[in-house]
Amino acid sequence: MDVDRRIADVTERLIERSRPTRGPYLERIIEQAGKGPHRAVLSCGNLAHGFAACGVSDKQALSGDIVPNLGIVTAYNDMLSAHQPYKDFPDLIKQAARETGGVAQVAGGVPAMCDGVTQGQPGMELSLFSRDVIAMAAAVGLTHNMFDAAVFLGICDKIVPGLVIAALTFGHLPAVFVPAGPMPSGLPNDEKAKVRQLYAEGKVGRAELLESESKSYHSPGTCTFYGTANSNQMLMEIMGLHLPGASFVNPNTPLRDALTRAATKRALAITALGNEYTPVGQVIDEKAIVNGVIGLHATGGSTNHTLHLVAMARAAGIALSWEDIADLSEAIPLLARVYPNGLADVNHFHAAGGMGYLIGQLLDGGLLHEDVRTVWGSGLSNYRQEPKLGEDGEIVWEKAAEVSGNDKVLATVANPFQMAGGLKMLSGNLGRAVAKISAVKEERHIIEAPAIVFHDQDEVLKAFKAGELERDFVAVLRFQGPKANGMPELHKLTPTLGVLQDRGFRIALVTDGRMSGASGKVPSAIHVTPEALDGGPIARVRDGDMIRLNARAGTLEVLVDAEELASREAACPDLGANNHGFGRELFAAFRRVAGPADMGASVFG
Repeated sequence: MDVDRRIADVTERLIERSRPTRGPYLERIIEQAGKGPHRAVLSCGNLAHGFAACGVSDKQALSGDIVPNLGIVTAYNDMLSAHQPYKDFPDLIKQAARETGGVAQVAGGVPAMCDGVTQGQPGMELSLFSRDVIAMAAAVGLTHNMFDAAVFLGICDKIVPGLVIAALTFGHLPAVFVPAGPMPSGLPNDEKAKVRQLYAEGKVGRAELLESESKSYHSPGTCTFYGTANSNQMLMEIMGLHLPGASFVNPNTPLRDALTRAATKRALAITALGNEYTPVGQVIDEKAIVNGVIGLHATGGSTNHTLHLVAMARAAGIALSWEDIADLSEAIPLLARVYPNGLADVNHFHAAGGMGYLIGQLLDGGLLHEDVRTVWGSGLSNYRQEPKLGEDGEIVWEKAAEVSGNDKVLATVANPFQMAGGLKMLSGNLGRAVAKISAVKEERHIIEAPAIVFHDQDEVLKAFKAGELERDFVAVLRFQGPKANGMPELHKLTPTLGVLQDRGFRIALVTDGRMSGASGKVPSAIHVTPEALDGGPIARVRDGDMIRLNARAGTLEVLVDAEELASREAACPDLGANNHGFGRELFAAFRRVAGPADMGASVFG
């Protein structure tokens, strides 16, 4: 089926807009690939250093240029539940590589912080910048020029985007992303949210809150709500960087290990030494990026990807814009209900048909580009498969479900949960912003109320505890952008704002910061750009100004005369406290050069 005209139009203009940068990018990776197996350029001393720690057989294999060497870039640490399963992956990958006639080495490790641990804490101000640090750390590992392909072990919020940026920077190398899977279902996410709100109201204590949280986050694996981490996994599959059906298989299972072995063998099969050379810089093209945006809309995915997808695309010379994302939202129906925009978690999503069913529905509806390259071969139809474990312990690929296993979790294109996607782009005299509406009740898509201005999220909580927020209002929380303090997530506010909304007040949040990928119940205009510290109009808003957030029309406005707004002096609080402690002093240069939100909030320009 031909792709929908609206999708084709966005893709065509993206290709045209990207010509000045995409062409030179492709020329660079073709030139690099043309130099042949990369160990050939290393001196004997270089090469001896590169395999000094290897066993005898691996040294012999790496002495020539005919055996492929796989670089493992790992984000393992055992504090992150999602990344703890990666501990044993390198040994599994090395063994699978030897069985396939190749070699694998750990090229390097990258940092991996947990936003769940740092929410509302000073460390959250390093979170977004950690994406670019991860990209640089991965580049350090790959720059040794020892590898014919790479596998990337990462799952969570900034980690996968950082790894993708690194992979695309080494775009001549094939790259396969290897997930570890979600933890089994625990306490339902909606019950956890209720306990959080009760705690915010002082109706339960810390012991009850910790018990609830521990029942929800209870074992190795990704958190089960559909936030940024699981949105990452969806993106890697729909953009062709995972093996089909790999995203949501639980860790520490025979099927998970078999998928890791299969990913290793596939990575070795697509190097320049074989007949299926598939450099990642050609896998991720304009159509793949558009497919990623479509997947985000169809599943009501994380708002963080309005930053990350832009930054990832730019690493491949592709100039994705918020306008592209907004226009695709109007063309793509919402097909998944996964918490926070439903009661199901990602295990329920997977059981109902998962990625194979979702991709099949979108392809049949003409809502995805099928004619793309993937690590599994040409054509996205290859991803209408799901893996099963054969009697010999190897993967058997079967046709994915064509009928939803649970129509409350996965819908059809013909009968979607809503006709437009879950993300909206807003614009107006306050600048540009992003809103996630898939979990917001329709009667709250338009909020008009007086502003209450804050410069710190703790100020909001103090005002709530003091009883000062028992009314309709729009919380304007500013100086939270990348230049001001690293653009932290403000998910700590979700229970408090949720309590006020449940009491019947009409409220919204407007901020140049971020919200968690799991947020969505309260109407929010986030990523406001220009940010307050960069001269954005949000810095001129005063208490009592009427704010109108209209997610239906896609507008964000302060109802103040343009001349008066322009004449006001911009507020500028003392931000010195954000410059020190918890490593923040080391990131001063990042804050100075960080780009705007609509360009990915990146330090790479």
